[in-house]
Amino acid sequence: MDLSTQYMGFNLPHPLIPGASPMVDDLDTVRRLEDAGAPMIIMHSIFEEQLVKEELYVDWTIMQGEYNSGEASGYLPTPYHFRLGPDTYLKQLQKIKQAVRVPVIASLNGHTRGGWTAYAKLLQESGADGIELNLYDLILSIGRNSADVERESLEIIRDVRESVKLPLAVKLSPFYTSPVHFVAQAVRAGAENVVIFNRFYQADIDIENLTVKRDLRLSTSDELLPRLKWTAALSGHVNCRLAITGGVHNVEDIVKCIMVGADAVQIVSALLKHGPEHLTTLRDALAHWMQAHEYTSIKQMKGCMSMMRSPLPELFERRNYIEILQGWKK
Repeated sequence: MDLSTQYMGFNLPHPLIPGASPMVDDLDTVRRLEDAGAPMIIMHSIFEEQLVKEELYVDWTIMQGEYNSGEASGYLPTPYHFRLGPDTYLKQLQKIKQAVRVPVIASLNGHTRGGWTAYAKLLQESGADGIELNLYDLILSIGRNSADVERESLEIIRDVRESVKLPLAVKLSPFYTSPVHFVAQAVRAGAENVVIFNRFYQADIDIENLTVKRDLRLSTSDELLPRLKWTAALSGHVNCRLAITGGVHNVEDIVKCIMVGADAVQIVSALLKHGPEHLTTLRDALAHWMQAHEYTSIKQMKGCMSMMRSPLPELFERRNYIEILQGWKK
């Protein structure tokens, strides 16, 4: 049974990759992921705001020292930081590289063009084997239209591609008017790999206390459906490797991802719920399913349910939409 695939420029023994998550914050957990068969480690994103905030704290600290004395270092303030501050993130990247033998992919969410390229270079210098660009940015300005946002995103991809030599993946949100067109543009800008789609942790509202509630909710298999749809639309039409993330929990989910054309399947919630060793269970289940259904390789199964199989995918999709709405019964 040949489970091998290619993603991020690497030949992988199978397509199941632990996606970006807090699991990488603990080296023991990272080692458990590798022992469970993880062919690649993807770190969660470092945000440009983290680096900027630290720089501001350092600058403020120096100024305070100037106004006091040269011995002021004894009461310097402790910088506020996210889960992993920028220096800690880079050090953790280096520690993970030393702890495992598989490729380690860093993840970056920038906010400005200069920020993306500067921090991408830092990740490369710290030993990352690849970079995943998390393009999500909350657009609240009435003055920025969708064309502006897409143009800025493509400029970021192009700038990062020109700044580093590492394999590059772009992790997209589902909020594009024409995802197929944008991905084609992203590939021309330098994205060799595309991840479909980013999963957002939405804030809720406490109506009694008038506060914002931020609860981490794990995904369900229902969230996989739009990812299957757009991967099926992209497969065979764009010259890049495709990965699906969000809503993958069981072997049926994995098979669906591969059938619509995914080269890799990123898994997070299922591993957070069941532990790193669950990766072995899913990999073995995939091999057993393929054997039972007489598939000899991932390559044989990949893309068999992509929209390339349909001569008129738009009409096919619209027909599905109409029939689903008309088929509901009490």
